[in-house]
Amino acid sequence: MLGAAVVRHLPGMRHGPSTLEQADRGLFLLWLAYMGLLVFGAYLLWALGAWHRLVQADPTRLTLVIVALFAGCSLWAGRRAWVLGQQRQQLDRLRETGSTSDEGWVGEYLRHVSRPGQSADIAMQLLGERAHGPHEMAWWLNGIQLKLGLLGKVIGFSILALQLGQVESFDPSQSSRLLRDLTGGLGIALLTTVTGLTGNILLGLQLMRLDRFADVLVADALAAGLVPAPSETESPDGDWPDGS
Repeated sequence: MLGAAVVRHLPGMRHGPSTLEQADRGLFLLWLAYMGLLVFGAYLLWALGAWHRLVQADPTRLTLVIVALFAGCSLWAGRRAWVLGQQRQQLDRLRETGSTSDEGWVGEYLRHVSRPGQSADIAMQLLGERAHGPHEMAWWLNGIQLKLGLLGKVIGFSILALQLGQVESFDPSQSSRLLRDLTGGLGIALLTTVTGLTGNILLGLQLMRLDRFADVLVADALAAGLVPAPSETESPDGDWPDGS
């Protein structure tokens, strides 16, 4: 995907979650700040009349579909950031208390690996699926934005080609109408492509940070599972109690 490739090469996108992201609800708060900037930018475009002109210039309404898809996926990304933040809090609490009684992906994984004779492979796969599985559909929808933009480009140039094919002779008196008809198809092609690319990149930024946060969450959970829990029958000084 073009948007994902661009996002991966942006500064900081290859790094793990920052300290702010791993703080209490940090990932969700950063998502709120990011969405606040986008909402402010959308308001400025509305105040300048850009949204009205965008709707008028695109009779196919593909740009509105792309915007609606971006808004829905962004809201899902916010909910996902909240869920991942909850799992991060549970992991930190488990590492502090050493208890695996808390509910959650990490607690279930640690309870499984702490049982004698249990294989950790299935638990690792389940943990990875819960952390990354839902992101696959979001990335697919992110690519759909770009494909809708390209579809609008094809439709726009098709309209342009049909209008050119209908011109039998050039009449100088009808040049203004001809130019208006030709620029209509070109406008559809450009607007849908720009909207699809913009939505693809902006949503890719959100999904990339979710992926990196989930990567570190899974890595920390696996590291916590490698540390053996203290035996309940072992005394503090390391000697086994009498009668064992």
